[in-house]
Amino acid sequence: MDVNADEVQALAALMTYKCAVVDVPFGGAKAGVKIDPRKYSEFELERITRRFTLELAKKNFIGPGVDVPAPDMGTGEKEMSWMADTYAHSIGYNDINAPACVTGKPISQGGIHGRISATGRGIYHGIENFINEASYMSAIGATPGFGDKTFIIQGFGNVGLHTMRYLHRHGARCIGVAEIDGSIYNAQGIDPKELENFKINNKTIVGFPGADAYEGNLLVEKCDILVPCAAEKAINAEIAQELKCKIVAEGANGPVTPSAEKILLDRKILMIPDLFLNAGGVTVSYFEWLKNLNHVSYGRLTFKYDTESNYHLLNSVQESLERKFGKNGGKIPITPSDTLQTMIAGASEKDIVHSGLSYTMERSARNIMRTAMKYNLGLDLRTAAYCMAIEKIFTSYKEAGLTFG
Repeated sequence: MDVNADEVQALAALMTYKCAVVDVPFGGAKAGVKIDPRKYSEFELERITRRFTLELAKKNFIGPGVDVPAPDMGTGEKEMSWMADTYAHSIGYNDINAPACVTGKPISQGGIHGRISATGRGIYHGIENFINEASYMSAIGATPGFGDKTFIIQGFGNVGLHTMRYLHRHGARCIGVAEIDGSIYNAQGIDPKELENFKINNKTIVGFPGADAYEGNLLVEKCDILVPCAAEKAINAEIAQELKCKIVAEGANGPVTPSAEKILLDRKILMIPDLFLNAGGVTVSYFEWLKNLNHVSYGRLTFKYDTESNYHLLNSVQESLERKFGKNGGKIPITPSDTLQTMIAGASEKDIVHSGLSYTMERSARNIMRTAMKYNLGLDLRTAAYCMAIEKIFTSYKEAGLTFG
């Protein structure tokens, strides 16, 4: 296994900068357990997770105001639920905010709608903001928009699946998926729902009838967008020389090595960095944390009021038109458009989460673009994102004052 102290330390630092990029007021931390979860039963994994949580609690390394873990590779809702329960029945037994000690929980345990798909949805929004920017597309010899774009996904876990789903939904065509046990390819396109169902039933994408098996390294196949959503260091200098894509979107943490990054910049391949692109997960984790601290779900207090207000507004417009233009008191029906009809009932928690995530990614993307322009960085978006993050962190320290010299 690759989990080691150096990796965890590097990922902790990355989380600090990632939170700063998307304006999430977390300090940034990381932890890891060096096991292969596929070799353990669910009962054993639960015991390991609960013991790990207890060890964190003993050292005061977990709590709503201390450190708030969230799911990453090898973990999901189930593990987060075990951690929250362990904390609540140990040092958090008397803490009304105990559910806020972790995020990524099931809805029944204080989770939030939209958290499971958050990272993948954030990746889509991150790509969207740059692919619709004409200046960046002209710099790499591409046209704006998803309409005619093809993409390849590396890693078909939670992040890869939802990234594929949202890119497909907005007009891009997935032509290949690479997994640890094999790769598949279909130039005509792969349907994400069919592939998801196949993997659920067969525990693998190998043998999927809607695509052909691919021999060799799928990452170097021609496409417009390459999205590595697996482990770090997936693209090294040797692979970078062979890439035929125009955009590398870092869905995973650290999938491109520094030497490979230099080659990609020299080759005018746009690289959207991980500390911005996969920050959708921590953004929605922040929303879940706030929900737990507020002890009320988003939209619950305003849903009915907003719905009635929207209908009253339409009725008011209709009555005004009938008074002015209606013949003999005739009716002038006001029919909302399909888009308005879907929104008129008010915003659900999922609607609010999706809107907040979209706004966060758009605002952060614009800030990165402005920073890149300010320092004349061209396509070097990683340096722009780091500059922006470090400026925010410096300002925070400067305005707070250093307590200890």
